[in-house]
Amino acid sequence: MENAQLVGLSRQMALRRELEVVANNIANLGTAGFKSEQVKFSEYLMPVASAEIFPNNRDKRLSYVEDRATWQDFSAGPIQITNNQLDLAIDGEAFFAIQTPEGVRYTRNGQFQLDTQGTLVTNEGYPVMSTSGPIQFADTETAITVGKDGTVSTDQGPRGRLLLTTFGDPQSLVATGSSMFRAEGIGAELAPGQGGIQQYAVEKSNVQAVVETTRLVELTRAYSTLAQMMQRGDELRRTAIERLGDVTA
Repeated sequence: MENAQLVGLSRQMALRRELEVVANNIANLGTAGFKSEQVKFSEYLMPVASAEIFPNNRDKRLSYVEDRATWQDFSAGPIQITNNQLDLAIDGEAFFAIQTPEGVRYTRNGQFQLDTQGTLVTNEGYPVMSTSGPIQFADTETAITVGKDGTVSTDQGPRGRLLLTTFGDPQSLVATGSSMFRAEGIGAELAPGQGGIQQYAVEKSNVQAVVETTRLVELTRAYSTLAQMMQRGDELRRTAIERLGDVTA
């Protein structure tokens, strides 16, 4: 009976973790550039459940649920056309490079703006990197345009080319916020012609609202059912103890 409770508890912990991931996906439905997360579970077979009951019996090994990893779905989100000249969307698998106090971070969120010094920054105020550093504009410059190759220009000429970075294994990226990632390995600069920038557009979250909402309902029901089952197990154990206590020696 204790083994049944342990198996149920392992499943309950896995369900709770998956609920957290799904809830976070739903919470970021409106976050530009957000990449949904998925949880990977595996079966863990307990080689010896109890030294007295199941000694090395492979046919009676207990099966637990093990949380193996959380991975990102890096598929492209839908493109939304805007009226903001500083909204940029990437056509391809590259990422914008962002300079933060903790180092360079990467994102697909192209909702940019100008700070008080005329530097192109994210909504959090972090500079957007070009191939030669941050991009800065003078007060007199107007008509900002961004070419497909990432070249940023104004009425006074080019101001640099956006640094677009690709990674051979995107799963090596570590999420550090709603839409930013830290690179564990070294990325490669996107060569001209391998992708492009679309101005006046942003990439929306790739979360599928209907799928995630349905999954949330399924997980909630499964969690409730498992909790009821474990409660019945507790009641059964309590009843057995009470009856054993009534047995006279």
